[in-house]
Amino acid sequence: MEFFSNLHLAFSVILQPDNLLFCFLGCLIGTLIGVLPGLGPVATISLLLPSTFHISPVSAIIMLGGIYYGAMYGGSITSILVNIPGEAASVVTCLDGYKMARQGRAGPALGISAFGSFIAGTVATVLIMLIAPPLARVALQFGPPEYFALMVLGLTVLTYLASGSMVKALMMACVGVFLGTVGTDNISGIERFTYRSYTLMDGIGLIPVIMGLFGISEVLLNIDEASRQEIYPARLSNLLPNRQDWRESFFPILRGTIIGFFLGILPGGGAVIASFAAYAVEKRVSKHPEKFGSGAIEGVAGPESANNAASQGAFIPLLTLGIPANVVMAILLGALLIHNIKVGPLLIKDNPQLFWGVLGSMYVGNAMLLVLNVPLIGIWVRILKIPYPVLFPLVLLFCLIGVYSVNNNLYEVVIMILFGAVGYLMKKFAYEGAPLILAFVLSPLLENALRQSLIMSGGDFSIFFTRPISLLLIAAALFLLGMPLVPGLRKRPRGGDLG
Repeated sequence: MEFFSNLHLAFSVILQPDNLLFCFLGCLIGTLIGVLPGLGPVATISLLLPSTFHISPVSAIIMLGGIYYGAMYGGSITSILVNIPGEAASVVTCLDGYKMARQGRAGPALGISAFGSFIAGTVATVLIMLIAPPLARVALQFGPPEYFALMVLGLTVLTYLASGSMVKALMMACVGVFLGTVGTDNISGIERFTYRSYTLMDGIGLIPVIMGLFGISEVLLNIDEASRQEIYPARLSNLLPNRQDWRESFFPILRGTIIGFFLGILPGGGAVIASFAAYAVEKRVSKHPEKFGSGAIEGVAGPESANNAASQGAFIPLLTLGIPANVVMAILLGALLIHNIKVGPLLIKDNPQLFWGVLGSMYVGNAMLLVLNVPLIGIWVRILKIPYPVLFPLVLLFCLIGVYSVNNNLYEVVIMILFGAVGYLMKKFAYEGAPLILAFVLSPLLENALRQSLIMSGGDFSIFFTRPISLLLIAAALFLLGMPLVPGLRKRPRGGDLG
């Protein structure tokens, strides 16, 4: 009965006209961003975050969440038609989706991608409603030492699963923690690293940092890398998969949904790793693995289901523990904090409209995305033809307007440009931005949990090792840090851009 009462509350919130409108806008923008190569949900949410400051927290998170899982839908369109992944999680879809398009089967590939994403997203939302409340009740037993250990583990997992060097990822995490300490200390009132700057007294703003690292840097990186690709047109009359396609895709969709959902919950997991894992599983269980890479529809159904399930599963640790699983969730955490929403196990009790409204928006958003993806593919294909020299100056303009409009502070524009240059160099030298942003967002929470724990223990660090949950989490973090040093365990899972 509790499930159905929660479901009723979820739909009563999302069916309000303003929430429906923002859900639709998020899904539409997310699909568009997924279609356009080089932007991605991280840059887009960064650009649009300032526009949500003047609407309700529920509407804001509904729209930003819609952008995230909408980008997973849209990313498959360019992967299949142009062989360019519109979003990092759609890289695997290129392998078989583009080959299906060249064989004249772009319609079934796009269709099974849309239907598989819809099924995975809906199932993942049901699982969230079942898992999140009991998990939040368990999390009520957490004190400052447990939260500190959990955040340390989250940062460690993210660096462990980074696509490049683990040392570089750890360096970026340390830089993020340091940046988060800039400003006035909440406990002592002492200024730290402000150099008498009024702008820095409140700390470095999240908006300039993420817009610089993911918006400006993408402009600098992609403006000279636009490549022409042949676009295979898809006829709307041939979008529905036939009976044989459904037979071959049914179990890959189910497996991809389960794999994606549970990998999405893990800190640092995310849609990229989920899509690669689902593809590997399908190739392993297939009776004809040689078909993969030459146009196997299972190679589209499994990964596309996985990345959508993962994008929604990532909401569980954010909404129940206050711990972001990836960089997009870190930005959403920042948005909630800006709206003065206390994130953690009490969110369900203190803000039920927000929690259940966001889950209700996932049901409605998945249906909207299915409607948007199938009939509007012709429009998305035309948008792909927008010249990059026209597109990216517009992105730059939105970045400048967005940052300045937050506080009308020109120095924050300078900070954004500075981080844009830093982000560009980071991409050139293979340093990931995800560990930096996640650590930057968690840094104040991490510091507060550490200091509260030491106050509880009178300055004794043994408090982290005498409490069972804290000890277990720290032991797991140390194990992950030590694994690359052990012979035979040096090969780590390869992730991607966790945005």
